[in-house]
Parts: sequence; structure tokens; C-alpha cells
Amino acid sequence: MMHKKVVRLGRCLFLATAVGMLGEVGIGVEPSGLESRVEWTKSNVKGSPEPPNPYVVQVAYPHVQFENPVAGSVVPGNGQLVIAEVEGKIWFIDEDRETSQKKLVIDVGTRVYGVAAHPEFESNGYLFVMSISAEREPDVGSRVSRYKVIDGVASPESEVVVIQWPTGGHNGGCLGFGPDGFLYISSGDGSGIADELKTGQDITDLLACIMRIDVNGQSPGKHYAIPLDNPFVGREDARPEIYSFGHRQIWKFSHDRKTGMMWGGEVGQDLWEMVYVIKKGGNYGWSVKEGSHPFRPERPRQETPIEKPVVEHNHNDFRSITGGYVYYGERLKELNQHYIYGDFDTGKIWSFKYDRGEVNQWSELADTSIRLVSFVEESDGEILLIDYASGLLHELAKAPPVKETVDFPTWLSETGLFKDTARLVPEDGVISYSVNSPLWSDNAKKFRHLAIPNKGMIDFDDVRYPEVPPAAPPGWRFPDGTVAVKTFAVEMEKGNPNSLRRLETRILHHKKMDGDDNGYGAQVWRGYTYVWNEAQTDAELLGKDGADIEFVVKDKTAEGGQYLQRWHFPSRSECTLCHTMASRYVLGITTLQMNKDHDYGGIVANQIDTFNHIGLFTKPLEKPAKQLSKIVDHRDETQPVHLRARSYLMSNCSHCHRRWGGGNADFSLLANKTLEDAAVIGVAPGQGGFQLKDPALIVPGEPQRSLIYHRMTLKGLGRMPHVASSIKDEAAIDLIRLWIEGLPGKEYLKETGVVSGDSN
Repeated sequence: MMHKKVVRLGRCLFLATAVGMLGEVGIGVEPSGLESRVEWTKSNVKGSPEPPNPYVVQVAYPHVQFENPVAGSVVPGNGQLVIAEVEGKIWFIDEDRETSQKKLVIDVGTRVYGVAAHPEFESNGYLFVMSISAEREPDVGSRVSRYKVIDGVASPESEVVVIQWPTGGHNGGCLGFGPDGFLYISSGDGSGIADELKTGQDITDLLACIMRIDVNGQSPGKHYAIPLDNPFVGREDARPEIYSFGHRQIWKFSHDRKTGMMWGGEVGQDLWEMVYVIKKGGNYGWSVKEGSHPFRPERPRQETPIEKPVVEHNHNDFRSITGGYVYYGERLKELNQHYIYGDFDTGKIWSFKYDRGEVNQWSELADTSIRLVSFVEESDGEILLIDYASGLLHELAKAPPVKETVDFPTWLSETGLFKDTARLVPEDGVISYSVNSPLWSDNAKKFRHLAIPNKGMIDFDDVRYPEVPPAAPPGWRFPDGTVAVKTFAVEMEKGNPNSLRRLETRILHHKKMDGDDNGYGAQVWRGYTYVWNEAQTDAELLGKDGADIEFVVKDKTAEGGQYLQRWHFPSRSECTLCHTMASRYVLGITTLQMNKDHDYGGIVANQIDTFNHIGLFTKPLEKPAKQLSKIVDHRDETQPVHLRARSYLMSNCSHCHRRWGGGNADFSLLANKTLEDAAVIGVAPGQGGFQLKDPALIVPGEPQRSLIYHRMTLKGLGRMPHVASSIKDEAAIDLIRLWIEGLPGKEYLKETGVVSGDSN
């Protein structure tokens, strides 16, 4: 007799037989956890709880594209823009929105952060480039060079090194000519964390400052002169090149084309991002202060008053500010005289009008999905936005009128995701899922669901931009209205599953971009948090700014038998820090993570095979899941240590630490890469050494010298992962230590962290 099992799917009751589980189509068909698809028809997750922003971004130069552009400016006198790519290529393009030509001026062969043409470029052909190289000596690794452009081309042999300063964690971010004809150059503090060199208030070196030099003159032994009115001219205890100091990292400054006022966006560390008016001789406080807030107030400081930011954003909204320009264009006259700036990590764009020391009309203009790395002011006063990820030049445009107003659900029970919210019973068509290697979230247990409305379908492994496979694993492309759901619960008594308390349910809501696919992978995913009530019956929509709570967890192993846990509910902007274009937006619902067995109410089957069986993919898969790659559960001690370690780093770190992911360091923790390709073995840290002896990202056999391990052991400042976690993952720390200790004596450079389909 054939055994039968009753399986309840939402309101559908059906009989799943052993034959039915094979699809009744013959040998070779993989078992399915669900017999057929049930459509989700009850979605109320539509629109947004916030009023629409007044502006959107649109591509301004549709026919030219760059590879990781980082800076640009007008070339005086010749009707062109100069655009610099981070890997060293410098291009000219015409100031013509329909141009399809870009001309390579020079490839300087090393990393570039800034570029500026001389004000008299038309007659002298001088182009200035800020570059950083690890191959140079550390004390001269950052430099500004002058190149001679003849007939649109500059040769490497024409390089004249103008000025140099030490490399470190923050190396600079901008150079440009002021209305006075002098060249301004920003340098970072050269440190990794917390100004470990204590150079922020030190004016004896060229770190943590903005320099101003005269490139039309020469001092003895130098290719520049010092402007006589520089603030520290004549002081033996200061570098005369310094114009302002106390900067952690000015990432892009500009001069108002009409008033000459200098503006700068200052990248903060722990909590704040700032916009400053840059003044001659100004002290901007780092690292005694971060913006207007105390940071290390006990440190020595210069006696001059500390300048206050004009505006500052906490890290709920901004994480890596990009300074902009005061707008004088004709297209958006309502923004005339507004300082427009944005954020690299969140893609948000803001502006304000500054009048006699007062900030007016300070507001968010647009919420975008671009990696806003720089602005460019064109000859006519229009402002371009450089997208580091797509390599396209954008501009602001007025948002189209809202077609309809929809009341966004205030309570989780109103979303249409759960038929019984108190018991977390999903609505018909909402599918539970699990992942191979879960993200650490301070001991939280997670319950995951995927809701795809109506007949919507998934394009399997279709998202391939910006890092194209096989360099990075592809992602799944989801239909309009998709909602990914994750509920977080924490045991109030450690080790007692009956003490679980739900804290929040986060949802990611996908809105398909208007028009056809843009060709480079940009998508719109909005994150929202619902906070559970004390009765655990429902959860209420949190405001846009996030929140924090504290609660006591009983733990027999803790001092006093309990500990206080702090939980952070993310703001809507914070969701964009990890769910980026580079990470394919949806982190867990990918082939590497979903290729695993899942319990569908008593029937255990592979999730990808199940999705395929019920027709959730736009095309039937050509091979069963056992022939597809996957990562492993890093908590599973039966798996090889190297697979567990690479899976942990993939799920917890690689959304940032990958190409274009937003992490400052140039390495990748994607599990599909070999360690050789990941650029982590023996690589010197780019963001400070934490006073370790001869540190590297990973030193085989020596976790105590390995920055990736060391940062995991920290509590507070400098700890990794640094987003959405305040409790150390002790088991993972032990795993990474064990892995690093065991690296010597094997062909570890060629290993990946992925189980190939042939190995399943």
C-alpha cells in the first residue's frame, strides 16, 4: 500500500503521495515540497508610507558609460568634461547630452580619486590628477601629479609630481581650483579607526587637512609655491600648505561659482556625516569631535575654535556623504542657490538654501538606488551625478505626478501576508523558506517568508550586474510587488525555545522601475520594519528613522544570571546599506543560499526543486538542484572547516566586501572566489592596523595578526560585522580562528567556499 501524508497549505488541503512527490512524470524528477502553486492575491503592500519625493534621477548622458568613475569636472575653454575612473583611466567627453564618444586622455596605472583641469587649460594643457598607490613608499603613496595634454592625449612621461603625502586609511577625495586660481587638495587622516595616528589636530603634516597651493609658481625644490595669505605661513610648527584642518575625510568639495564660498562633505565615523563651510584656517574638530558631537574630547587639540557643521545627518540616513555644489542651472529653477549633496551608501539626495548663516528649505530631494560617488558642475550650472556602480552620468528631474494614493498598512495584520498574525501563519500563496548560512543577528531566531503576487514569476539567476558571473554569483530577478519577509525573535531565557519573543518583522518590497529594464541592474527595493507589541498579537509599522530598545535576557552562564541586550530597529535608509545593487538586492533568496532542503509542513524537499516544480520560475530549470552550487551551514560541524568559514564570511560580510559593495577595503569575501582572487591572503590592511604586529587581512596560521579575525573579536569601535549587531558571535569567531590556524600546509589559495553541483 502506498503511504499517504496529509499536507495543509494555507486553506488548501491535499493528499501528497510518494508518486505525487515525484511529480508523477517518471524517474529523475526531483521531489517537491509543494504539489502546486497557490497564488497570493491579498497583498496590501502597495505604495509608500512617506509622501513621494519631489525629484527622481534620470540618465543625462545615455550614450557614454564608464568603469567605476569617481570624479569629474569641466575642462575650461574646450566644451568638454573630464571624467576619472578609480583604476586610473582619464577620459574627455563633449558637453553634449547626445555624445556617444569618449576619448582616453591617459591611463595613469594606479588608483585615482580626483581630477581637475587648469583654469588656463586651453593654453597650457595642464591636467592635475590625485592618485594613490600601495607600490610607492607609504610616506609618499598619495600624490597630485600634473600631466601635459596635447591634442587630447597625455603621455605618462609628461608627469610632474606636484605634491605627495602619506597613504593610510583615508587618503583624500578631491582636488579642484578655487576662484582665486589656487589648487585645493583634500587629504584624509591616514588612519583606519578613530584617528589612530592622532593627526586630526596635528598641523605639522599634510594629513587630515585641505591644502591650498599655487601651481603657477615654484618654491625652491618644489613644483608649487605657497600662497602668501595661507593661514600658517611663517609658523615653524605648521605646514604652510594647510588651508583648513581637523578633517577625517572630506569627500568632495566645491566653490560656489557666484559667491566663492567653499563647501565640503565630511565623511564621519561612528554616527554622523557633515556638511561644512570651509574657512581659511578653520579647525573642523576631528578627532576631538565628530561633527558637533564629542568623539575623543580628552585628546590634545589646537587652541582655535572648532567650526560647527552647517547640517549633519546621523547614520540612520547617511553613511558616506558625497559633497556637492550650489545649483545655478536653468532646468530646476526652484532649486536655484540650493546646495545639493548626497550619500554614497543610501543613494539619498538632499539640499538646503544657505543665507547669512541660516539653513532654509533643508529637505530630501530624491531617494535613489545609485552609488553617488561625485557631482560634476557643468559649464551652464547644471549638476551631474556620477554613479560609481553603473558608470553612468545622471541628473535630477522632477518626479512624475502620483497617479493614486494608497494607504500603506500600519499593522502587520493589514499587509495581507499572514492569515493569523499572532501565530505567524502565512496567507495562502505566501511561502516559507530557509537559507544555508544565516546572517548573525545577536542570537535572534528568524522566520522567513516570500510573497509573490498573483501570477508573478522569478527570473532564475538573471541578475548579473555589476560584477558579472563567474566573478560573482548571479541573483534572482523578482516581479513587481514581491515582498520578502523576515521575523526576528530572541529567547528571553537563553536555551529555552519556549521563551522566544518576537521583536520585529522586516519586509522588503519590490517596485518595478518604470519602463523596460535599464540594462544595468538597478532595482527599487524598499525596507520597512514592523515592531511587535508586548502581547505578541501584532506588529506596528515603525517610523522612517528607526529606534532602539533594551531588554533583559536570563542566562545562567552570565554574571548575575542575566544580561542586558540592546536591539536596534533599522531605519528605512539603513536597509539600503546591505541590500545594494552590488549584492543583487535580495541577500538570502539566491541559488547558493536556497539550494537546500526545507520543511514544508512535514514534507522535506529542496527549495529550488520545489520552486521549479510549482512553476515559480519563468523558465523550467535545465538541471535539478543537486547539480547546482551551494554554500553550507557554517554552524554544521560535520562540514569541512574551510567551507564553513567561507560560508560565514559570504553570508555575513560579502554584501559589503565585494566589488562595488560599499566596503572601503579592496577585497572580496564572496565564497565563489578562490582565496587568491579574493585578495585577502597577506594583503596589508587599507583601513588601519589596530596596532597589531605586521598585520594583514589574513595571515595563514596566525589569526592574531589577521585583521578579519581581529575585527570580529572587538567590541564597539572597529568591530565587524558592524551593521545590525552588538553581540559578538563567539562560535563564528572560534570558527574563523580555527580556519586561519589550519591554512598553512595546503593548497588554500585555490580553494573556494562553494560546493559545486558535481559534489552535491
